[in-house]
Amino acid sequence: MINNSAVSESSPLSLPLSDGSLDELAGRLAGDAAVVGIGESTRFSRETYGIRDQLFRRLVRHHGFRALAVQDSAAVGAELDRYVRGGDGSAAAALDHAWRPQRTVELAASLDWIREFNREHPHDPVRVFGVKPAQAGPEDYDAVLDHARDSAPERLAELASHLDPIRTAHQIDEHVQRARGIHPGRPFAEHARDALALLRSLPGIDGHDGVLARMRLIVDFHEHSVAGRGNYAGEAGEWAEVVGGFQRRTGLRTVYWDGIAHTSAAETVLGMAPERGPQATVGSALRKHYGDRYVSVAIGFHHGDLGSVAVPEPAGDSMDARLGAVDLPAHWLDLRLDDVRGQWDGPAKARVISGVYDPARDATGYLAVDSLADAFDVLVHVRQVSPLRWLP
Repeated sequence: MINNSAVSESSPLSLPLSDGSLDELAGRLAGDAAVVGIGESTRFSRETYGIRDQLFRRLVRHHGFRALAVQDSAAVGAELDRYVRGGDGSAAAALDHAWRPQRTVELAASLDWIREFNREHPHDPVRVFGVKPAQAGPEDYDAVLDHARDSAPERLAELASHLDPIRTAHQIDEHVQRARGIHPGRPFAEHARDALALLRSLPGIDGHDGVLARMRLIVDFHEHSVAGRGNYAGEAGEWAEVVGGFQRRTGLRTVYWDGIAHTSAAETVLGMAPERGPQATVGSALRKHYGDRYVSVAIGFHHGDLGSVAVPEPAGDSMDARLGAVDLPAHWLDLRLDDVRGQWDGPAKARVISGVYDPARDATGYLAVDSLADAFDVLVHVRQVSPLRWLP
């Protein structure tokens, strides 16, 4: 079954699915789901983000979902939650320390929508939380350097030589720096460990546990980054436990936003590292716990300009090429229907356009699954995409 529609002219984002189509799709996703994972094949498309956002709004407004999990740290999640529950400041300010791909005009608008919903429903608010544990932020680097400035100014330059290069990873991930050819060379985790050793050698440091704790957070951040782990797959079990733990503690129906390599309900093989074989995902861990009460949605696209890169039409063996054979702005498939599953299930590749994507190596920009229907309950396909707008 394919559900098609024309572009909705009433949508402020000119979404390629109509309001009626989005209403029907949200209803199909809701069912008795405890967690709905809405994944995108890229984090840089206005159209795919707009569909994800509009599905979330419908799940909140009409189906009682009251929590949003995002791929960011506990501290960033707490700041976003503070804002949507009426805290001071702006949505853009709440995103100041967020992971760079989250810092968009579109996500700020989503936060403002949640904040307004919560203002109208003070006794039944939507919560926001990050799936990652506590992580270092720019303030931690500042605190460590301030301590050295006060206690051992003669060592400040040496300490800064380790911390200044690696704090750039909070603007551009280390693995992305490597892919773009702007990485300074030495692994950031090594710099962080040397900075910790230097800090421990400073006089009187034993009485400053808070500064040491901040430095350990910095080390942990770089050791557990994609570059530090040498693995794109993330820490699926830990993130899934955060999502599931929050849902079980609160009883709130939850939407989880991330890339399809994380939301997939089955293990995936990443085209950038096929030698690693199938990797567990957050969605696969959630599927093991919740069964069919974890619902997985994949929003992909055929081609388009993402601002930093123009993405060509997908390779012929890609799921996206097959979906793109339907000449419509967007359409969707519910793979849980027997007749649809019969036509679409089996091994499949779906394109993944990350921050390290290179059109010259388009053939590696994919994930592979043994069973498309096990990995994703619903597929949403957009014909052509345009870029998100970045916050300053």
